[in-house]
Amino acid sequence: MKAAVISAPGTVGIETVDDPTPGPGEVVVQVAACGLCGTDLHILQGEFAPTLPIVPGHEFAGEIVAVGAGVADLAVGDQVAVDPSLYCHECHYCRIGRSNLCERWAAIGVTVPGGAAEYAAAPAANCVKLPEHIRTQDAALIEPLSCAVRGYDILRSSLASHVLIYGSGTMGLMMLELAKRTGAATVDMVDINEERLVTARQLGCSRAATSADEITRPRDWDVVIDATGNAAAIQDALGRVGKGGTFLQFGVADYAARATIEPYRIYNQEITITGSMAVLHSYERAAELFAGGVLDPEVFISDRLPLVDYAAALQRFQAGQGRKIQVLP
Repeated sequence: MKAAVISAPGTVGIETVDDPTPGPGEVVVQVAACGLCGTDLHILQGEFAPTLPIVPGHEFAGEIVAVGAGVADLAVGDQVAVDPSLYCHECHYCRIGRSNLCERWAAIGVTVPGGAAEYAAAPAANCVKLPEHIRTQDAALIEPLSCAVRGYDILRSSLASHVLIYGSGTMGLMMLELAKRTGAATVDMVDINEERLVTARQLGCSRAATSADEITRPRDWDVVIDATGNAAAIQDALGRVGKGGTFLQFGVADYAARATIEPYRIYNQEITITGSMAVLHSYERAAELFAGGVLDPEVFISDRLPLVDYAAALQRFQAGQGRKIQVLP
């Protein structure tokens, strides 16, 4: 089969690789669509994946074309979205219900071959069967939505909170949609890319600007979310949290990114600084929300490119162009 392969830091191409076969409890999915994510850029930079080469792609959906021994609830022909998370179920964190912090954490498309290919293997337990009204290609959005749901689990935000989100890309826009659903009083958006703010306004944010200085609040914000991973944005965002407020590090920063805090202010104003890592008991709920129409795929998906254009798709994503970019094997 054809697959995108990151063979070394900075090197990605389309190669012919062996077709996957399902092991016990596994299925093989013919990939309908695979979304690109900041994690894919980190892998290309030589981060995250313990070894290269790797077939990337952890946001994907498709049709089951083969099932392994012991698979009872799925069959050939089923349309599914795939949770890429792979946990050991044995370490301390798995045993206490924090499997996204697994000491042997792995993921399809990060540590084992992923969905940027014609076919991908996955545990049957990681597959969510799609209702008939959902287009399979669109369902690749469920994985990033499940990360956003996990973020809101961490926040435990209260009704009538005032929310500020840095970054109006796919993830920032998903956080906007969830903030509206969870009863935020206002949701303001900041992005240095004015083009991306057009979509934020289209989706009904309260205010949108290229700098938070343009939309200041007298007592700052109850919830501030970084969805950029950019060190400068993170540093600015930390200073916008109001008394008793919460800062959520949601965007994936480079390993080398650094920001400073004021310990006395954290103490004196009872500010919470927290993070959200990937998916935890949130994929099924994201699938339910998606089936219920929480996102409009035609708004969120800006580009659908053939798999052979994977390298160009990554370049487009890295340049901040478009919203969610998908490749269609």
